[in-house]
Amino acid sequence: MNEHEEIIREKGLPSAGQTVHSKKYGTLWRVMGKKEVWQNIDSDPQTGDPRMVPCIYLLYWKIEEGTPPGVGKMMGCEYTLYDNTFGLNWKSYPEMIPYIPKMA
Repeated sequence: MNEHEEIIREKGLPSAGQTVHSKKYGTLWRVMGKKEVWQNIDSDPQTGDPRMVPCIYLLYWKIEEGTPPGVGKMMGCEYTLYDNTFGLNWKSYPEMIPYIPKMA
C-alpha cells in the first residue's frame, strides 16, 4: 500500500461522487474530485533541506436545491496522516445521495 492509499484508509476519506455532511454548518457537500498531492512542511532543522509529506486533496461542491452540480460554492482541502481535520469537520456517507435538480 502506498502512502496516499494509507491516508485514505486511515482517515476514512470519501471517494469522488460521495456526499459528506458538514458537522459545523449542517450542510451537504459532494466530493467532486480527489487527487494525490504533496504538502510542504517545515525544512529539516539540521540540514535546512525542504521536506514534503503525502496528502489527499478533496474538492467539495455545496449541494443546493435547484443548482446544477459544480455551480455555486466550492472548496478544497488537503488531508495528511498527521491531522484529524476530516473527522472533526465532516461525516461521510458510504452510499451516494443522489442529486435531484428542482425543475421550474
